[in-house]
Amino acid sequence: MVLALVIGAGAGLGAIAFRWLIKTFTLLLSGHADYAAAGHAANPHVPFLGRWFVVLAPVVAGLLYGPLVQRFAREARGHGVPEVMFAVARRGGRIAPQVALVKSLASALTIGGGGSVGREGPIVQIGSALGSTLGRIVRVPEDRMKVLVACGAAGGIAATFNAPLAGVFFAMELILRDFTAEAFGMVVLSSVTSSVIGRAAFGDTPFMKLPAFGVHHLSQYLLFALLGALAGAVGVGFTRILYCIEDACDWAWRGPEWARPAVGGLLLGLVLLVLPEMYGVGYPVLENAVAGKYVIAFLVLLLIGKIVATSLTIGIGGSGGVFAPSLFMGAMLGSAFGATAQHLAPGTTGPVGPYALIGMGAVFAGAARAPITAVIILFELTGEYTIILPLMAAIVLATLTSRALSRDTIYTLKLRRRGIDLDHQPTTPPLAGLTVATAMDPLPPALDETTPLAKAADLLAASPHGALPVITADGAYLGIATASSAAELLADGDHDDTAIDAITHRPALITAETQLSDALGLLVNANGRGLPVLDAGHTHLTGWLTHQSVLTALHRTHAVATA
Repeated sequence: MVLALVIGAGAGLGAIAFRWLIKTFTLLLSGHADYAAAGHAANPHVPFLGRWFVVLAPVVAGLLYGPLVQRFAREARGHGVPEVMFAVARRGGRIAPQVALVKSLASALTIGGGGSVGREGPIVQIGSALGSTLGRIVRVPEDRMKVLVACGAAGGIAATFNAPLAGVFFAMELILRDFTAEAFGMVVLSSVTSSVIGRAAFGDTPFMKLPAFGVHHLSQYLLFALLGALAGAVGVGFTRILYCIEDACDWAWRGPEWARPAVGGLLLGLVLLVLPEMYGVGYPVLENAVAGKYVIAFLVLLLIGKIVATSLTIGIGGSGGVFAPSLFMGAMLGSAFGATAQHLAPGTTGPVGPYALIGMGAVFAGAARAPITAVIILFELTGEYTIILPLMAAIVLATLTSRALSRDTIYTLKLRRRGIDLDHQPTTPPLAGLTVATAMDPLPPALDETTPLAKAADLLAASPHGALPVITADGAYLGIATASSAAELLADGDHDDTAIDAITHRPALITAETQLSDALGLLVNANGRGLPVLDAGHTHLTGWLTHQSVLTALHRTHAVATA
């Protein structure tokens, strides 16, 4: 609980610092608090460039964050959430501590320089790195480390978006991918703590200010359902285009990776020159679309432009999230859909606002396939409860459509392209088919049954495993003697004349043909000393099995399988 509270406080302070960095770099590189709402205005810092400064802003930002990411934390490139999911699922929650600082600077520079990405991916990675670092400092077990990483992710989301519930469910559904009462309690503590700090800095208001909406006719539910299915397809399409453009950038780039964001920034700058609404996160543009201020053709253009601009930002090596872009796309899609429905059936469709809000949640659900998070996060971001029923229905349909069209989400596809399947469970045990013969070590020097206890104690003290086999004069196996048994007996007094058979015992019998999986269970009870391997007649020794030799055999088998 204490660690969860500390991580929540740290994530809240980190979110404040991160948003300040974004604001600072945006003002520095564009001259406006949010250039997406400024049209084709010039940068007052370089007025002689006019609106053409947007071509250079991504280049300057890329020159700064490109070397930073390449040198100190390459995992800070991209949208961040898949790296956290992988760390929890495959690395025991271990995340490099420098990721928090590098991700903060790189993402703030990317967004401030016009990168069309969001800030949820960075803040998740920042908070998760904080949780992982604190967990390693206090040396918590691996299962606790994963929970601390989720606490950091939840705290980051809660503070930066003023959405404590959304932070909790984002962490549970996407990061931990499992719901347990203990983990849920710790994540809630962290999220609440972070949210309190965030509200102290940003105020206790919904993230977006929107007019009240409602459902005015039952026939709208059919339209909302259709919009949900369409949004699911758009979410999958965005995922595919994102990685296609990333592949194209990988194919085209032949220079050093540190220079890639700067050179690619020229292409992004040209997109911003045509559509300045793509500059940064773009929340003012999103709010205008929800308010119905754009015509249908322009909404479609903004939808396509956001897909291209976000994919290009990630493809050139930028750092930022895909959650906010998916909300942006959903708002454009929903507004265009609602406006079209108004033209076709003006008396029953109602305003475009509800369609835009439902489109936001549905596109995110189609891309991330996290329906619980989508419902909660949209409710908290907007503070709009009146459309919760059609929102839930549309999000479920979007999720089902996404599942029908694609095996992966926008997060898991990045990992699958690296050969990592988070849902894959091995069909056969890793030790299946292996026998003791494939893992056993050569025999250590054996003790004769007539060896005095005092001399045997010296030999046992020098043994690497604290145990040695005992044999007869003709080499027949009698058992093993252990250093612990010798020490206990010698502590009682002088036993110079005692024979070694006083401490000789027979552990479980295994042969070279014993299945390694069966032998491993017996080896656990040997307390790290290892087990002697006998011949088929259980009379003579043929080898020695230890945990180290089993691990070596596993490593060797894995290397052969992947070669």
